[in-house]
This record gives sequence, structure tokens and C-alpha cells, in this order.
Amino acid sequence: MNKHKEETHNHEHGGIFGKKTELYFSILCGFFLLIGFILEKTEVSPSWISLSSYIIAYFFGGYFITIEATNKILKGGFEIDFLMIVAALGAAYIGSWAEGALLLFLFSLGHALESYAMNKATKSIEALGDLSPNTALVKKDGKLIETPIEQLKINDIIVVKPHTKIAADGVIIVGNSSINQAPITGESMPVDKTAIPNTNNLPDFKDIDKSHIVFTGTINGDGNIEVLVLKLSEDSTVARLVKMVSEVETQKSPTQRLTKKFEKIYVPIVIILVVTLCFAYLVVDETFSESLYRAITVLVAASPCALAISTPSAVLSGIARAAQKGVLIKGGKALEDLGVITTIAFDKTGTLTEGKPKLTNVIPFNAFNETDFVQMVLEVESLSNHPLAKAISKDLKTTYNIDFLDKASEINAIQGKGIEAIYKNEKVFIGNTKLMEDEGISIEDSVHSQMTDLLKHGHTVMLVAFKNEIAGLISVMDVPRKTAISTLKRLKEIGIKRMIMLTGDHQNVGDTIAKQIGLTEAKGNLLPEDKVEAIKKLLQEDKRIAMVGDGVNDAPAMALSTVSVAMGAAGSDVALETADVALMSDKIEMLPFVIGLSRESKRIIKQNIFISLGVVALLVPVTILGLTNIGMAVIFHEGSTIVVVLNALRLLRFKMD
Repeated sequence: MNKHKEETHNHEHGGIFGKKTELYFSILCGFFLLIGFILEKTEVSPSWISLSSYIIAYFFGGYFITIEATNKILKGGFEIDFLMIVAALGAAYIGSWAEGALLLFLFSLGHALESYAMNKATKSIEALGDLSPNTALVKKDGKLIETPIEQLKINDIIVVKPHTKIAADGVIIVGNSSINQAPITGESMPVDKTAIPNTNNLPDFKDIDKSHIVFTGTINGDGNIEVLVLKLSEDSTVARLVKMVSEVETQKSPTQRLTKKFEKIYVPIVIILVVTLCFAYLVVDETFSESLYRAITVLVAASPCALAISTPSAVLSGIARAAQKGVLIKGGKALEDLGVITTIAFDKTGTLTEGKPKLTNVIPFNAFNETDFVQMVLEVESLSNHPLAKAISKDLKTTYNIDFLDKASEINAIQGKGIEAIYKNEKVFIGNTKLMEDEGISIEDSVHSQMTDLLKHGHTVMLVAFKNEIAGLISVMDVPRKTAISTLKRLKEIGIKRMIMLTGDHQNVGDTIAKQIGLTEAKGNLLPEDKVEAIKKLLQEDKRIAMVGDGVNDAPAMALSTVSVAMGAAGSDVALETADVALMSDKIEMLPFVIGLSRESKRIIKQNIFISLGVVALLVPVTILGLTNIGMAVIFHEGSTIVVVLNALRLLRFKMD
């Protein structure tokens, strides 16, 4: 974050009053300015006393400005602080001590207030660093030892009591509870978490089912839980989030880069204009002092203070607001680019869909009634370790509320075809048509017709055979997220014109899901390299495109897009590293908020630039013509700086309508 402050204005000046020293110095400047002004106008004391008050005001008002200007001059830069010092010294030279002191008072006060306002945004980001508790209760030899989180080791077991913060990223091994994940993911409702059934041969952290994992800084509910530590404190999701948010603050947006280029050209032009105006008395009927006064007034009016802070303040506020809602936006470029997107490409699995198969149809044939058919399928599928079999077993138990009778045995997987087992001393086959044909089991035309219809609509269909005849069929499908329809509808309402799904699944699957949830189109049968080509083509057609995925499988396509958005980034180092925007939760409904925030940020940036340049465009001609004095120029100039900062801070309260 320090880099950002060095590039604009370093607000954290220390001194006898701590971080508020600059504010107190500006107040003292104002106090001595007022004393000097009163003494000068009432003439109750010698003139040197009022002059002394003005000189003291100069000291307090110019102290930090001079430090800033000197630091920048040593680095080869002549920026706004230098211009203000020159203007104040010029006012003193011609005897306008009161107006010079007023300039320093308002300029220093403006920066002190700017510091206060900008710190509201930075504190929203820095608050992330306070999420982690300082200590954890480590379970060792049956005892609980309070341990600083920096000393936690991989595979330590920590005990988390009800309503306390979780001290490490890990997996629950004992107990269950509802966890408030809002500090990390922005989710408003607590999420139910349970202990992982088996701790042997744990997969990578990112591959563990999210119903078993917990994150540092999240808050435990009513249950006692024990957590196996899988990440050190410096590698935790919250630590990475704090680090990356701190870094993105320094990344300039396109508008920031443009205004910086403008300032580099503009400031020398102002200096040339001011120097030229100093010699106006040679061609205009006025004294040198009057020409110098006019030049100083123009210098104040033309200084681009508001322009310099207009974009950084909006970018910082936008990033801070996103972080509050569990969204990491990597810098001003991503923030601005997302605000002009009208085309979004989505990965299917885990983005628009649940990412895991769901049982969609159970259709018994012939003599089987539904209860007997379901019982048989459950008994057989429960013996298999295949992911599809596990999904089918789980959904059958949940839907039909039945238990195992342990009547199936001798499970055997037949590669690429299905499985066979023994049920009630008879063979059972569950699989595709090839399996049935190989076993000499005939398939009626009506069954073929039902299978074809389901396949067309994106289902994966499995036939079930018992006693050498088709007993029924079951189908599974990766179903759309419950919030997908409402999210896509909201995206259309806020101006997203084109929404395309890119998937490796069959075109039928893509078309079915696209029709269900309201996508513009779907492109199926795509390998990773095909998705890259699809993004290239979309970029040619629409110039800018956002790609939404998990940040892992679609990394090449996401890297090529204008803005890449990763969902469910909490716990995924790859997603955090590769995506321009990371939604810490896997809730797609956060996408309209992020795009809405980006558009509001873009709008406020434009407003701020209009205000800052508008004030300069108004003041410069007026001051060149000598129609106003330094005092009024300073008031308008510093007023515009405070207005743009306060306007930017509105982003900290941004909400979708």
C-alpha cells in the first residue's frame, strides 16, 4: 500500500501528534492566519506582530508540503506540492502574506481531510488482516495448549469452541457446526460444515469437498469442532487475500495511466504559462507586483490536485467495497475493464451448474415396482467407488428415505461399459447399451426411444438389467445452479447482451442447459484449446469479453479474455493467482454485484475527471483575466479536491438495486 501513497500523497506523516500531526499543523496554520488577519485589520499592534503570525502560519501550513515537494524534487519530479510552495513564496514576495497563508492553510487542510477520507477506504482493506485470531487451542496428548497461530504446524489438530474465530485453514475431523464465512466469502448465511468421513490419504486442500473445510478468520457456530491444520498461517486464504489486495491497490487503471501522462505534459505547460505571466507588465499597463500576483493566482487555479486524486480514490474505494463482499478485484484495470463488458463466456461445470451429477430419472419397467427397483439399484451402486455410483446412492437414499439390506455382493466394474453384481442370487447389470448387447440382453424399441430422448436433453443414461431382461433405467445430470436463472436475468437487466457457455460436454447437454437458464448460446464438444479459439473469435466480434470459470481448468481461455473471473476462489491458490477478479464464494449471484460495482466505479471516475478538469477550465481563464483573487482560487481549487474524494467514497456504500 505504501507504493500507492508515494505515487499520490503520503498521508501518514508522523510527528508530535502522531498520525494526525498534519491535521493539527493545518489547524495551527489557520489559527495563526486568523490572528495575523485580525491584528492587521484592527491595527492595535505593530505591523511586525501580524507579520510574525503570518510567518508562523506559513511554517505550520508549509511544513509537510515542503517535505513532499523536496522528496519529489530529489526524485526528479515537479508536481503539485512544488507548485503550491512556489505560489505561497511568490505571495510572500509581493507582500500578500495573508493570501499566501490562506493558500497553505486550505491546501494542507485539504490534504489532511483527504487523508482522513482515503483512510476510510484503506481501513476497509486493512481490516482483512484483523480477521485471524492471535492464538489457537492445539490438542496434544489429550491436552489443549494455547498456541500463537504463527507456531501452528501442518497436521496440528486445533479445537474450535462455539462462537470463536477459526485459526487455520483446514479440514474438520470431529464434530459439525454452522460456520459464518462472511469475512472471507461474503456469504450472508452461515454454512453447515461436517467432519470428513476418512482422514486417510487426504486429497489436496482445494480438492476436498467444501462441506468439510474451514478458513482462517471465519466464525464457528454452536458446535465444538476439531480441525486438522492443512495450511500455515502465512499461506492461509485470508493471508493471501490481504497480501494480494495490498498489492492490487498499486496497479493503475487505464484512466489513472492516462491522467498521469496528462499531468506530465500539463504541469510543465502551467509552469511556462506562469513564468510568462510574470512578465505581463511589459505589454500590459500594470506593475510587476500585479503581474506576479496574477501569475500566482493562475498557478493556484491551474494546479491539477483534484485530477491527481480523482481516479485513485475511486479505484481504492471500489476495491475496498468488493473486498467487504468477498470479492478480490486485482487493480484498477480489472475494475474499469469489467465495467464496460457486454459479453460474458461461462464455463459450464461448477460455474453455471452444480459441478456434480444429480439423479434425474428413475424409471422401472416390466414387473418391477418402483420401490423394489430403487432398492436393487441402491444395493448395487453402494458397492461401487465410482463417482457416478456414489452420487446415485446418495440421491436415492435422500429421495426415497431407504436403507441398505445388504443383499448385493460381488461387484465387478466392466471398463467403459458399467458394473455387474449379484442381487438375491441373480446377476444385475447397470451400464450402457454396449454392456447389455455383450451380455445378450435385448433392448426394446420403446426403451431405445426413451434413452434417445433423455440423451438429447443432456442426461447420462444407464440401463438396469435383472434376470437377463431390462428392469428399468436411471439417469444423472449435472444440473444448473438454483440461482443461475435469476443471475443471468439480472445480468441482462444491467446490460449484458451476450452470454455464451463453453463446455467440453456434448452439444446436446450445452443446448439443454442454455435453454433452461436463459443463455444466449452454447458451444459444446470443446477441448481446452478449442475454448481458447472460441475466446479469440469472441474477442474479434465483441472486442472485450469476460470469462467466468474456476480459474484452474480453463486457465488458458481465461488468460486470453479481457477480464477473467474465478468462482469459489477461497482455498484455491491457482484461482487467486490467475484470475483478474476472484469471487471467494462459489455463488454465481455475486457476479451482477461485481459488474454493477465496476460500472458505478467507472461512472464516478468520469464524474471526478469532469469535476476536476471543469474547475480548472473555469478558474484558469478567470484568473488570467484578473477577475478573482488568490483566496477565491484556493477555495474553489481545494473544494474540488475534497468533492472528488467524497464522491469516490460513495462506492464504499454501493448496493445493487
